[in-house]
Parts: sequence; structure tokens; C-alpha cells
Amino acid sequence: MLKKIESRQLQLGMFIQSFEGSWLSHPFWKTKFLLRDPADLEAIRKSGVATCWIDVAKGLDVGAKPAAAAPVAAAQASEPAPETPVATATTSKPKPPAAAEPKASMGSELQRAAGVINRSRQQVVALFGEARLGRSVNSEQCMTLVEGIADSVSRNPSALISLARLKTKDDYTYMHSVAVCALMVSLARHLNLGEEQVREAGFAGLLHDIGKMAMPAEVLNKPGALTDAEYKVMQLHPERGHQMLMSGSQVLPGALDVCLHHHEKMDGTGYPHKLPGDQISLLARMGAVCDVYDAITSTRPYKSAWDPAGSIQRMAQWKGHFDPAVFQAFVKSVGIYPVGSLVRLQSGRLAVVAEQHPTSLVTPRLKVFFSTKSQMPIPLETLDLAQPGCNDRILGRESPSQWGFQNLDELWQ
Repeated sequence: MLKKIESRQLQLGMFIQSFEGSWLSHPFWKTKFLLRDPADLEAIRKSGVATCWIDVAKGLDVGAKPAAAAPVAAAQASEPAPETPVATATTSKPKPPAAAEPKASMGSELQRAAGVINRSRQQVVALFGEARLGRSVNSEQCMTLVEGIADSVSRNPSALISLARLKTKDDYTYMHSVAVCALMVSLARHLNLGEEQVREAGFAGLLHDIGKMAMPAEVLNKPGALTDAEYKVMQLHPERGHQMLMSGSQVLPGALDVCLHHHEKMDGTGYPHKLPGDQISLLARMGAVCDVYDAITSTRPYKSAWDPAGSIQRMAQWKGHFDPAVFQAFVKSVGIYPVGSLVRLQSGRLAVVAEQHPTSLVTPRLKVFFSTKSQMPIPLETLDLAQPGCNDRILGRESPSQWGFQNLDELWQ
């Protein structure tokens, strides 16, 4: 049963259903959670939120003693597993995810991530369709999308990020926004940003390319390379997107900045303003890396996708394009050999990266499937390079196209 109470009446053990007011008025990623942490309780009281709704069927009622464990246990059983209390912007900064175990395995998260992607695609299509018609962006709807994506990334970063890379050329414009949102969330956590900044980074990633809705469809969806004139038209999308977001309400400043400046480069040769690196914000520097990585690893109307590891290698060679510190953190977030990469092992076998190791970039879990010695497929084998006693190791990446492999993504899925 839901009950509306004043925030000052909150106590540990209550199940918060929602806060009064917009999502900008409180410091949490989402509103449905069991209040367990005293720091969360203090954050609510300092936020200025006057009232909220609690579910007394899932947690304590007003006046109930905290020692009454039964309702709390019921609430824990009713929450989706595996959930944890949502971090607040006022608590200490979280440890970088690279130093922590994922909350879910790659296998268990893939199915949930697929559902998140399908729902997100439908909502982004609708959201961008409204923008194309000149209607303002619904910020609360956007943040709901960001929350769902961020939850999946929190459980296992590789699952949703890897699935979002597999977009079709027809889906590219919409799914690119979902993918960049996920990449921004993961990168922000590897940069050890606070949760409020993580939320803003995801929000910015979701909306960074909304200006493409103001571009001519024949240019946006052209199956071949753009002419110089068409490219100049496409270069207008950051400014058009910025104008579209300015017409809305409650759009976070970081989203406005990333939308306008995600094509700027550290050496000052980017667009639209040719900003030098010291004038580009951290979020815009992050947006530049995430935008490019997803673009080159995706199949687009005019270009086939590059393999993930090869893309990382090429990006590392583009001097003056990216902030080196941001790019280094990005590589840690997706891996030197991202999921789906083809690698050669010391044993002479070829394998596809199936899951990242949380603390080591060079010991992922692999699917071994081919022998370079016999030049023949071999029985599929799962190999965890981090396991004690594993004597094999990665020598380097291989090009799937040079080997003629076309369906490697089916192996890690």
C-alpha cells in the first residue's frame, strides 16, 4: 500500500516508491529502492524534497520500529535481484569499476540487456520523432531511459555495450544514441566521477546526436560517401541539436555542452568552433571518444563496421584527436580487446573475446574455435585466461576480414 509522507518522517527500513517533484530535485538515479544506508537518508533530508511516497507492503510504516525485520525482509525479497542501494551524489566517490567484480555474469546479463536495448530503441525512435517535428525534449523520459541503461551497465558493463554495437545500418541513428549513453556511463565510472556526474554523462550521451533529426533525410541516410557539400550540411548537426535542446526544459548543462562540442578535437581542428583542448569540457572530451568508438565499430549506411580491437588500435594512433587521459580510461572501460575481438593465442589457436576480466585487461574469458596450425575449425572451448593453471595467453589481435570470418558475434553471444 502506498502512503504519502513528509521526508522528515523517513527512516531506515522504509521502501521509497517515488519522490515528489522532478528527478532533478533529488540526488538519486531512481526512486524505487529500500532505504538502508544512513548516508542516503541524510542526502534526502539535505536535498530539500518535502514529500515522498512509501510502500508499506515492502518496508516499514511511519512509527514502526526499525527492529521489525519482517517487512524489510519482504522488501528485499520483492526487489529485482541483484539490486543494491542507489549511490547518491553526496556520498564518497565510488571505486572505479575496473577494481570491482561485476554484479552479474556476462551470460546472465545478456538477456536482460537485450530487453533494455529493445525498449530503449522504441523510446528513442519516439523521442527523436518528436524532436523532428519540432517538439521539445521530455527530460524525465530521457532520464528514465538513462536509468535503465545505467542499471544494466552497473550489473555488467560488457553485456549492453557489446549488444548495442550490433546495430543494423537502418537502426544506426537511434541505437547509436543508446550505445553512446552506455559508453558514457561506463567511462564516467572509470574516471571515478560522482553518481550525479555519471547520470549527466549518460543523459548527454543519449542526446548528443539529436541534431541529426534536423538534417535532410537524403543526406542522413545516404548509402554512399557524402560529397563535400553534404558533409558541410552534416557538420551543422551539433549546433542544430543545441538549439533543439535549448528549447526544452530541465536539460542538463552537460547535455547541451556535449551536443554542441562532441566533434571538437584536442588539437583545435574539430567543429563547430575549433576549440583547443583546454577549452573543451571533460564531458565533451568523453563524448568525443564514445561517439567515435561506437561509430567506427557499427555498420552504417555508407560503411562496414571495424572490429572492436582494431578500432581501439586505430584510435590510439589519431594524435591530437582525443584527450589521452580520457582515452586511457575508455580503453580500461571496454578493454584492450573488447568483447567480440578476434585474438591469436600463444598456443596457435584463434579465439573471440567473450567477457572482460574486472581487474586485468589481458586475461579475458575467450571462446576458442580455430587452429592456425591445421587451418581448421576446432571444437568450441571456453577458456578463462585468469584461471590458475592456464598456460595460454594472447599474442595480439587478428583481423576477422583477413581470415574470412563473418559471424564471430554469434560465438560470444
